[in-house]
Amino acid sequence: MDLNQPSGENYANPKTCLFHVLFKAGALAFYILSALFFDNFVIIFVVTVLLAALDFWVVKNVSGRILVGLRWWNEINDLGESVWKFECLDQESLARMNKKDSWLFWWTLYLTAVAWIVLGIFSLIRFQADYLLVIGVCLTLSIANIVGFTKCRKDAKKQIQQFASQTIASQFSSTIQSAFSVV
Repeated sequence: MDLNQPSGENYANPKTCLFHVLFKAGALAFYILSALFFDNFVIIFVVTVLLAALDFWVVKNVSGRILVGLRWWNEINDLGESVWKFECLDQESLARMNKKDSWLFWWTLYLTAVAWIVLGIFSLIRFQADYLLVIGVCLTLSIANIVGFTKCRKDAKKQIQQFASQTIASQFSSTIQSAFSVV
C-alpha cells in the first residue's frame, strides 16, 4: 500500500468513492455529534450501528469490488468450520485498477478503525462504558472488513504468482518439447 496519494489521475468511480466514504463519515459524525442533540443512548446506539452496518455492507459488497477488484465472504462448511472465500479480478484487470480509487479505499478502511479506537479511548477516559458497546460493534465491523480484504489481497497476490509460475513452467516445457521434437 502506497502511503502517498497518487497524483495526476482522477477517481475512476467517484460515486462509489463517495458512498465508500459517506457511511464511514456518517457513522463517525453521528456518534460524535449525537451528544449535542440527543440524550438518548438507544437512539445513538441504533443509528450509529445502522450506519456502520451499511458501511460494512457497501464496502464488502460494492466498493471493494469496484475500487480494488476484491470480494470476500465467509461460509460455514458441512463440518461446522468457518471457511474464508475470496474473489478477485484477473491479473490484467487488477493492473488497470485506478490507483486513486485504490488509495482512497485502503486509507479510509484503516483510518476508520483508528478513529473508532481513539473514540474508544476517550470513552474509557470518561468512564462511559455503555458507549464502548457502540464503539465495539462499529470497530468489529470495521476490523472484519480490514481482515477480509487484507486476506483477499494476499490470496490474490498468491494466485497471480502461481499463475505466473505455471505460465513460465508451461512455456519452458513447451520450448523443451519443441526443441527435442525437431531433433
